[in-house]
Amino acid sequence: MTSIAPVAFGPQIVAAAQRNGLDPTLLAAVAAQETGGPGSNSGANVVGDGGHGHGVFQIDDRYHAFASTPAAMDPAQNANYAAGLLAGLLQKYGGNVHAALSAYNAGSPAATGTSTNWGGTALGYADSVMAHYAQLTGTARDAAIPELATTSASVNQLASLVSSNSAAPANAASALSAVPATPAPALPTTQQQTQAQQSAAQPALREDFYADGDDAE
Repeated sequence: MTSIAPVAFGPQIVAAAQRNGLDPTLLAAVAAQETGGPGSNSGANVVGDGGHGHGVFQIDDRYHAFASTPAAMDPAQNANYAAGLLAGLLQKYGGNVHAALSAYNAGSPAATGTSTNWGGTALGYADSVMAHYAQLTGTARDAAIPELATTSASVNQLASLVSSNSAAPANAASALSAVPATPAPALPTTQQQTQAQQSAAQPALREDFYADGDDAE
């Protein structure tokens, strides 16, 4: 896979995901949550959150020195930094996708985090990311990511929600048919972890870090 249509910066997202041992569609779903919103699965390279969120993945300059550098507005480097964060969190929380996403947004694996309105239904950050994931893949992912079946909103439920959401993008149908289902996110291999650690963008994980604070959407 070299791109994710119709996601903006798809090649950069795919390269960053592969470098860090992530499912590219999951990383694309994070970008959609950060700088797309319920009406778009395609992120944007912007400064948001009152000037604190930088780039496609809204890396917060209050928690990450990287966000204050010119590299933060380079989509490839921004994606690689975000992928490194998420890969580290997946490792930290034993591959639990929901926990890793919650911690990416709010610093805690149990946090609801940023609330996003999907056609009148408010979803916490992790569930909103997985709503984008369901749109991009067009498949129920509970079997592939078992822990999601026991969360407040399973991907099966999210798939039903996004299919009936009036705010869904006009090109959602073509996006679902164009993007093949991808495997569940996997923990990075030792080699991939080493590569990520050697990257200048790779941060040290802390219990209290936030990747993005609030979203730009």
